[in-house]
Amino acid sequence: MSICKRQLHRLQARFLPLLLLFTLPATAQQTLMPVNEQPLAPPFSLQEMSGEEVNLSDFRGKVLVINFWATWCGPCREEMPSLERAAKWLERFDGRLISINVGEKRERVARYLAKAPVGFPVLLDRDAATAVDWGVYSYPATFVIDPEGHINYMAMGRREWDDPRLLVPIRALGM
Repeated sequence: MSICKRQLHRLQARFLPLLLLFTLPATAQQTLMPVNEQPLAPPFSLQEMSGEEVNLSDFRGKVLVINFWATWCGPCREEMPSLERAAKWLERFDGRLISINVGEKRERVARYLAKAPVGFPVLLDRDAATAVDWGVYSYPATFVIDPEGHINYMAMGRREWDDPRLLVPIRALGM
């Protein structure tokens, strides 16, 4: 086998799992990935759309779902209605859901939210520093934080957030 063919086979073996992940139907992705060692969530202080300052520490003692997204991201826009339903469900059990828009100006996010309003807080990470601190490399990216502030689960890619396969493990964190 030539060197080029060997290199191609190595690349295919390395990236095939990623390719499969993105070609599976959304229902196959209705799982949360447990996070090993459950690190403390990196702190942040960001402005909400209203201009109010919001800190991660404001949610200590509650289960918190944090969704990183962008208006240009199709899968992000597709999952927004289910995030809205999940946020209402979480509130019934004293949990919270917030979203963090990454890298966009307030005006652009406001135009998007005028067409597709949500009831949960939308924070602005205009310089993407928080996304970098959290290791976000694709959108949407979602993290589930326990009441003590540890990251327990993560999900990369679109989900239907009102699916019991996602909500039951979240509720088990102490809601």
